[in-house]
Amino acid sequence: MNDRTREAPPPPSGWWRHLHELWFAAVRAPDVTVLATRVYAALSELPGTVAVIGARWDAGAPRYLRRWTPGSGGPVTWLPVGADWPGGDRPPPVRAADERPQVVRLAPGGVPPLVEPVLRETGAVAVVECVFPLATGDSAGLWLGLDHEPSAAEEPLLTEQLTQIADVLMASNRRIVEDELHERRQARDAFLAEASLQMDESLEVEETLRRVARLAVPAVAEGCAVHLFRPDGGLEPVATAHVAADAQTWLGEVAQHDAWLAGRLHEFTERPWGRVLKDDDLSGGPFGPDATGEGKTIRALSVSPLRARGRVLGTLTFLYHRHDTSLADLPTLADLAGRAALAIDTATLYAQRRQHVETLQRQLLPRSLPRAPGVVLSAAYEVGDPTLDVGGDFYDVVLAPDRISLFIGDVCGRGAEAAAYTALARHTLRTLLADGTAPGRALARLNGALIDEGASRFVTAVVITLTRAVDGGWDAEIAGAGHPWPLVRHADGAVEELATRGLLLGVVPGAVYAPHRVRLADGASLVLFTDGLTEARSADGTCFETHLPDAVRRIGPVGELSARQLVTAASDFRARGDDDTAVLIAHLKGRP
Repeated sequence: MNDRTREAPPPPSGWWRHLHELWFAAVRAPDVTVLATRVYAALSELPGTVAVIGARWDAGAPRYLRRWTPGSGGPVTWLPVGADWPGGDRPPPVRAADERPQVVRLAPGGVPPLVEPVLRETGAVAVVECVFPLATGDSAGLWLGLDHEPSAAEEPLLTEQLTQIADVLMASNRRIVEDELHERRQARDAFLAEASLQMDESLEVEETLRRVARLAVPAVAEGCAVHLFRPDGGLEPVATAHVAADAQTWLGEVAQHDAWLAGRLHEFTERPWGRVLKDDDLSGGPFGPDATGEGKTIRALSVSPLRARGRVLGTLTFLYHRHDTSLADLPTLADLAGRAALAIDTATLYAQRRQHVETLQRQLLPRSLPRAPGVVLSAAYEVGDPTLDVGGDFYDVVLAPDRISLFIGDVCGRGAEAAAYTALARHTLRTLLADGTAPGRALARLNGALIDEGASRFVTAVVITLTRAVDGGWDAEIAGAGHPWPLVRHADGAVEELATRGLLLGVVPGAVYAPHRVRLADGASLVLFTDGLTEARSADGTCFETHLPDAVRRIGPVGELSARQLVTAASDFRARGDDDTAVLIAHLKGRP
């Protein structure tokens, strides 16, 4: 009886144990290659087996080759880059990802060139081949070398057993690929979320640009450059970063001056997803194997347009030195570029609006303080609310031949309406005081004007008129309307409040604002301020109001910078509170 007619043997007694152990290991394996020992152990126990060959390949070339033979102590692995590579250089065709395992008994001369040299050495009489896909573009095969020709009864059993092994490997690799994709999605989502948080933390344009470059290196790539369009349509590098400190200058020069890169950036701003350049795409530029210096080691370059609110602001460019570019897929880069563009555009719009608000705010305050004989004037204003609405604080100094009038006030709230009432209050008081109207009467007239306008916001103010006393010193006439009381710092350093009681402006028709008068000696200083100064709070909730007299005392010799020193002291103290702060100080020197 020859080999072709003998009865098919039953499955080896340990087959099902091997298969169960393989399944159990496959559900936890990080890569199917770690299952090789179990696969070859199971197949080696099939009757008549003299060799088991395994291989994996993609469309371009083999990835590895393995062989088990009796007495080898386990599978031996070769890589195509090794000097001892024993296989051929032509792998079988890549299997489609949805194909089932294909098992055939090969005819003489039908062994694929990839494995034929290593099978020839085993003395196998017959070869059964099982080829199967692991993923798209990724295939594997098992070749069973036998010492006899399998019978018609044996062939179905071998086919079933090889198919079972292939099914386990295919299922395991599908899980591994899905796990890798899930991990990459998690890494991508975590990176994009962190990127948004980092970029949204700042509303300063330059800091936002630096954050965009820094957070991407080295998380996404080894190098990054951000370009923004200039008004003339050219692209200007505004931020660069590289993982190697000695490459920073080189990257900055390339981003600024390289014509090849500039041409590619302009070209890719029209693409919705940008583009990744590598290999021949890099020829002629400062990157890739044909380049010199720092750019020679760059393997790929990606360019994504910075698009926000329907406008292309510029480009986001990444330089890759490494092989692993798992975060460099175009949709992820487009998502990152979109978030970066939105952060940059928001910061730019914020800066523009801040400039507009500051310009408008300056129009509501005096351009400069007048030079008053015998008086040193000092004023400072600080915006406290980051919402960028115009504040309602105002102050001014009005000179007349026989007097000096000071006033400071605050309109409730912020925004355009507050700005309108601020302008009304300041210009009304300035006009009245310039005409010689007394402080109490000026506040009454302003109260009537606000009520006539139907003002929906109340206003606080304090007005002081100074006249030179015949016998020396100054006579001060003071009237207030719900405003924080001013302070006076005497020449000896003592600090006291000047009471200025009165109703809020714009609330009660016909309100009367009774003035009172005090004599101030030469060397005294009047300190007028808004509630943003007193309501600045430290981390423990303490108001700066409790420290204000001491802060005024510590100013020392009063000069033109005194008001700024006081505002700075409150700003350094502040941990909470975002109201605007205005300070007006008049130091009474004496007769000039």
